[in-house]
Amino acid sequence: MTDLLLTHARLIDPEADSDAPGWLHIRDGVIAASGNGAAPQGIEQVLDCQGKCLAPGIVDIGVKVCEPGERHKESYASAGRAAAAGGVTTMITRPDTTQAIDSPESLEFVARRAQADASVLVRHMAALTKGRQGREMAEIGFLLDAGAVAFSDCDAVTRNTKVLSRALTYARSLDALVMLHPQEPVLSDGAVATSGKFASLRGLPAVSAMAERMGLDRDIALIEMTGVRAHFDQITTARALPALQRAKRNGLDVTAGISIHHLTLNEMDVADYRTFFKVKPPLRAEDDRQAMIEALRDGLIDVICSMHTPQDEESKRLPFEEAAAGAVALETLLPAALRLYHAEALTLPQLFRALSLAPARRLGLAAGRLAAGAPADLVLFDAHAPFVLDRFKLHSKSKNTPFDGARMQGRVLATFVAGARVYGEP
Repeated sequence: MTDLLLTHARLIDPEADSDAPGWLHIRDGVIAASGNGAAPQGIEQVLDCQGKCLAPGIVDIGVKVCEPGERHKESYASAGRAAAAGGVTTMITRPDTTQAIDSPESLEFVARRAQADASVLVRHMAALTKGRQGREMAEIGFLLDAGAVAFSDCDAVTRNTKVLSRALTYARSLDALVMLHPQEPVLSDGAVATSGKFASLRGLPAVSAMAERMGLDRDIALIEMTGVRAHFDQITTARALPALQRAKRNGLDVTAGISIHHLTLNEMDVADYRTFFKVKPPLRAEDDRQAMIEALRDGLIDVICSMHTPQDEESKRLPFEEAAAGAVALETLLPAALRLYHAEALTLPQLFRALSLAPARRLGLAAGRLAAGAPADLVLFDAHAPFVLDRFKLHSKSKNTPFDGARMQGRVLATFVAGARVYGEP
């Protein structure tokens, strides 16, 4: 049981949209009280935060942990260490493993692995269709009973609309949350870049930004037809925003996310075929990136996630078209997001609304808040500490980060889960 007082902190409260000095009291794993006046007396353990930022721990939707099947890329132990070092207190893992998490037995296996090895909280998504093949729906009811918090086939877009509509209808009957990847699968098949001058000059197979809009339009129509609760994992193009806005305005129960890479990088960063910048969907134009920041500021896009996708050296050290897509981001999510704060594009409460509060609310978790009674899942960080990222110092087993050698600002000093410190000096 913990009884800890954090004093002289800069409290970042996304729920109250406030950024102010104060103190916070943790008792028995939950937040007992907080304030900006005189701190309580008589508490044995006191940590002076020295004016550094104290915020709700990050709830990261869409983390890939490569168990089962590719444990050499990432395990629950290594992912847990990376998450703690990055201020992520809850990981929501994807089911696109080898084999897919599409049965209660496979879900129970990864849940046991996570509980035994990870130093942070872990909740799991399950596949929407068996094997993520889009042919037959998974056992959604049994998977819910086994602890699945959402259902997704990740980037394996279901092409058979009848199968997808039946799965969404069944999910709606169980009030299950479905995560969808908005992309027209035929147009985007084989594409590694976004259509435009850059892709043409580099001779890369490209896909129009309209492919995202087309996939989104189809999915919105199915959501309207079935009434399912849905979350779009990544909205990355300006062309998709009007459709998303209409869906929300029409009262559909939809939310949307974006990866940190699409918020902070653009297609030009690929430069001379740098495969660490190959992600899915491909990086977009700068105009799209700016539109995404504005959508976040307005609340049209709800969630920022890492879309953590470990890949080993052998799968990245290939020609750009052949290299595997994805990047690790559990440890770089917060310092990369702070680029938006330092550029005065978003305030810290706005950032943590998208990093912590919104994803927790969407999944029905009590995290993401600094209110009394909320779980004491917290991150203490110095928003201004500069450093140069060295990918070989990352805790992830895989080192495929696009930020290798980048100058960044913002270091995690301590991470707390249920009031217990899981990262930082004691």
